Amino acid sequence: MELPASSAAMETDTNGPPPSSAVAPSAPPQKPLFQALKPHEMSEGKIQFRKIPVPPHRFSPLKKNWMEIYNPIYEQMKVDIRMNLKAKRVELKTRQDTPDVSHLQKCADFVHAFMLGFDICDALALLRLDDLYVDSFEIKDVKTLRGEHLSRAIGRLSGKGGKTKFAIENSTRTRIVIADTKIHILGSFVNIKVARDSLCSLILGSPAGKVYSKLRAVSARLAER
Repeated sequence: MELPASSAAMETDTNGPPPSSAVAPSAPPQKPLFQALKPHEMSEGKIQFRKIPVPPHRFSPLKKNWMEIYNPIYEQMKVDIRMNLKAKRVELKTRQDTPDVSHLQKCADFVHAFMLGFDICDALALLRLDDLYVDSFEIKDVKTLRGEHLSRAIGRLSGKGGKTKFAIENSTRTRIVIADTKIHILGSFVNIKVARDSLCSLILGSPAGKVYSKLRAVSARLAER
């Protein structure tokens, strides 16, 4: 017995796939939410250390200015600091509440700058600013000088009463320490390069007036940036 055409069509519709509107769209998977790692967890819970040797001639200044070094490192940067008298070095160590792992290296740079001879008020800038560096070189790296020639070169770098050194510092916004034949410069990357070029010109024998005029041109160019 044959079924009517309408009922056959109905059976065909019921057996077919459901209409597209009836299929619920699948929700995208949720992104995992991870809490920020604490500084001591970044190094798998290991405590990090830095050790800065103390030269013999910096013991007295270190003892005199110890609290001015200790307070910003311990209270502001949250890094432990101690003086190891037996090994003659300053030791730094991270704590559980150190807010950032980079604070340890900043403190090490600060102490190292003080050991090189920079004033504490100048070295403190290393803790507060990110783009400051210390560059060091020797006079013999520029030109091999001996005896009185070396003494005259050191005198040209300082100038009468330190006038030349102060002029280079003020125009390049850097700080310079001349320790015998070693020269240390504290500042930003670009400013260190300008100051180093001026010091190298003086070592090679350029007169101070020529270096001043070149400095004026360079510092005017830097101010325009």
